[in-house]
Amino acid sequence: MKEEVRNSAAAASPDALPDPLPDTERVTIDEAGRLVVPARFRRALNIRGRQQLVVGLEGDTIRLRTPLAALARLQDMARRKRKGSGSVVDEFILERRAEAARE
Repeated sequence: MKEEVRNSAAAASPDALPDPLPDTERVTIDEAGRLVVPARFRRALNIRGRQQLVVGLEGDTIRLRTPLAALARLQDMARRKRKGSGSVVDEFILERRAEAARE
């Protein structure tokens, strides 16, 4: 039986893909490199026509994010990297004053 599955998969065209997962859809890229984001995804993310998206490459995955989602991700990354717990501006001013006092 496993051999039959292998043979049928080998006989399929190279463009044949397995059925998509429940939260995915297949799209076709046209000759100009354009693709249509499925309507259910646009509705879920409140994406409207002519709205800009942020495109990122993560390993073998292309990610599309709304600008607000991209900003929230960057803010989260910055929050995790930050050492202090107070205001970044206050910390900066204290550092500058300490440098000025040393001069």
